[in-house]
Amino acid sequence: MSRSAHPAGPRHADVLPEGHYTAPPADLNALDPKVWAETVTRDDQGVLTVGGIDVRRLAEEFGTPAYVLDETDFRSRARAWRTAFGQDADVFYAGKAFLSRAVVRWLHEEGLNLDVCSGGELATALSAGMPADRIAFHGNNKSVAEIRRAVEAGVGRIVLDSFQEIVRVAHIAQELGKRQRVQIRVTVGVEAHTHEFIATAHEDQKFGIPLAGGQAAEAVRRALRLDGIELIGIHSHIGSQIFDMSGFEVAAHRVVGLLKEIRDEHGVELPEIDLGGGLGIAYTSDDDPREPHEIAKALTEIVTRECESARLRTPRISVEPGRAVVGPTAFTLYEVGTIKPLDHLRTYVSVDGGMSDNIRTALYDAEYSIALVSRSSDAEPMLTRVVGKHCESGDIVVRDAFLPADLAPGDLVAVPATGAYCRSMASNYNHVLRPPVVAVRDGEARVIVRRETEEDLLRLDVG
Repeated sequence: MSRSAHPAGPRHADVLPEGHYTAPPADLNALDPKVWAETVTRDDQGVLTVGGIDVRRLAEEFGTPAYVLDETDFRSRARAWRTAFGQDADVFYAGKAFLSRAVVRWLHEEGLNLDVCSGGELATALSAGMPADRIAFHGNNKSVAEIRRAVEAGVGRIVLDSFQEIVRVAHIAQELGKRQRVQIRVTVGVEAHTHEFIATAHEDQKFGIPLAGGQAAEAVRRALRLDGIELIGIHSHIGSQIFDMSGFEVAAHRVVGLLKEIRDEHGVELPEIDLGGGLGIAYTSDDDPREPHEIAKALTEIVTRECESARLRTPRISVEPGRAVVGPTAFTLYEVGTIKPLDHLRTYVSVDGGMSDNIRTALYDAEYSIALVSRSSDAEPMLTRVVGKHCESGDIVVRDAFLPADLAPGDLVAVPATGAYCRSMASNYNHVLRPPVVAVRDGEARVIVRRETEEDLLRLDVG
């Protein structure tokens, strides 16, 4: 195949159109370890390998697009979180980031608990053998059927999200002759510096019960009066893709203030505090996430200091990393199709997936990295916009990226850090089939979520 350079399109940062780009990297073949999984490397021909397996082999065996998940990296990250917080705290993996039965088994084996937020996630967890007492059930609008199933299964905690839910869970638990352990989710008026749609701690949003106006304190009063539930703690979540710990400091101060009010009014010191998740990962080289041990040390010190100031016993801390565990462990493997240079603008590179396998760029204006992975190249950098195959102008995979100017149809490219939310939020837009998830470990690859087929698509269409 001829690999002639595409003459149209800018090459240097000083002539680029406005966008999200930075200057071209010095070496387009270099891999930043911050954004790639642990076992990802290039062989002597410049071909990307993961777990010792050539991506060309993966593409041939499993097709493209495909999510390729480094099991070794996943387990390593899960273990790092467990080790960082130790036995005196709880780490709940946020299943909404990505959940499958294989992942549930890995979590169980590595000592993490699991946070679910729907009946489907609960069913997946239970079917894969996660002990129910290590499951937390979230959600702002849990159905009666979902609550009943969770209580019957014996989940370790249900996080209450409204006044109505306090009564609903208590009533169902009493009907079943059980006393369900619960936490109350409060909104503490702290807004993390993140995208508007994924900031979740300010009062004007659907999650939790506000501290403002005494609403959270009233929720506690009601929960403590009901026989069907046992209030074990307060839950707070301040946002997503967070790098700065200062938001957690303010949140902890306000949550501990509520714990002090509860102690003073009711004579009860609640034994747990959950600070949620939202810890950021590196999607590009500009991102600088903290390591789990740094986060654990900072959060523990913050809570301990606040409790000492309030003369409270330090409660057991829980955290809920999801993206921070699974996000960096996977990349999406695509095949290049159409390449369309636009004079004095950029070159549009179309791949065989798009917004149906990664909606985050369109939804959140998320930024990603991308690399040519089926070979090395010494060609000069070419500004590209990597787009999908869907009939939608917003179908963008990577908004601004430099790729080699000799890129050609049939090349394989990969987008790292797609382990979180990409498969979870995948769709069948344009009746495109959702890709498989391929787990790789020690030279072996296996499908843990298979590729959809046209038969799958048509099976639901009963018209």
